[in-house]
Amino acid sequence: MVQIQDIRRQMVIAFHEIPGIGWHAIQKAVQHQFWNKRSWSIEDLLAIGLHRGQAKAAAERYAERPWILTEDPSEAVAKANAVALTPYDVAYPKILREIAQPPWVLYARGRLELLQRPAIAIVGTRVPTAYGRQSATTLAKELSHAGLTVVSGLARGVDSKAHEAALNGPGGTIAVLPTPIDKCYPPENLSLFHKIAEQGLLVSETPIGTPLHPGQFPQRNRIIAALTVGTVVVEGATRSGSLITAQHASDMSRELFAIPGPISSPKSEGPNELIKRGEAKLITGLGDIIDELDWLPAAISAFKTAEKTNLSKPVDSGSPVSAEESKLIAYLRDQPLSINELHELSAIPFGHLNALLLNLCIKRKIELQPGSIYIAL
Repeated sequence: MVQIQDIRRQMVIAFHEIPGIGWHAIQKAVQHQFWNKRSWSIEDLLAIGLHRGQAKAAAERYAERPWILTEDPSEAVAKANAVALTPYDVAYPKILREIAQPPWVLYARGRLELLQRPAIAIVGTRVPTAYGRQSATTLAKELSHAGLTVVSGLARGVDSKAHEAALNGPGGTIAVLPTPIDKCYPPENLSLFHKIAEQGLLVSETPIGTPLHPGQFPQRNRIIAALTVGTVVVEGATRSGSLITAQHASDMSRELFAIPGPISSPKSEGPNELIKRGEAKLITGLGDIIDELDWLPAAISAFKTAEKTNLSKPVDSGSPVSAEESKLIAYLRDQPLSINELHELSAIPFGHLNALLLNLCIKRKIELQPGSIYIAL
């Protein structure tokens, strides 16, 4: 039997993936414990405060089915080798819970443990100068080698340089996408996209199948700021996307830093103005960030200790597993498998299978390897 928490998270995912349903509509459904309804009408949805258009879209898509999603788009998420995280999942990043409107669903592909690491965002112009490219590369490398995860938006320019420099360090990198988790934007970053999927982490708030539109970029920037304890602006004009991320960081009471540039360079107008107004702290490297956030070394050390402790625990001493989870573990003891192969063997619906695999990873019974292959521990 599917537990109530599974049904609740599936309801959230179901609402999130209906076009036209936004954050507040999902909040209303959660407040009214709408997952308890096994059948419902447009009138039920109107009664909890949804607009008629939202209610009609939801009723047409899910009224005759339970909240356990057995068809697209959950299947599409699984086929993208991704998982859907909700606030009801242990793996959902704690830092996101601190903001006013945390994403109801975050799609993730890669090393989920990076969501729990202390992180710093690096953002900047898509067309940096040589100075900007070097500054982003040097800082990202310093941060990652110190154990801090570098977060950026996979855009051209500063974002790409930051991801590339951080990728091979112990801190790693997270790319927040404006597109669905199975799409790369811009297309020329496809190679970097695949590298991050295997060695770092891709995340997106956008449901699979959603066409790209301008509103997804500021939403992406909001998550970049929310996943981090501080944001660094390298280069950018005064009305650039990097300054939008900076504003989100400020609104969320996150630390804001800026690398100064020549007063004659239009690319440095944004960070120079932030410093001039006292909104961002001037930095030249990792040491300046540590001086401002003097608790970071202890946080990094605590994370490393927790990692070592978890790795040293016997794998059979964790939480009990269900019959379905035991069946999945048995398949994986025979050989490493992808989620698609596990679906074919087990006949477990994709949505529920995703949740089971996520729980087994958290319980340290299985592990997701590069190439999106699961192995038994």
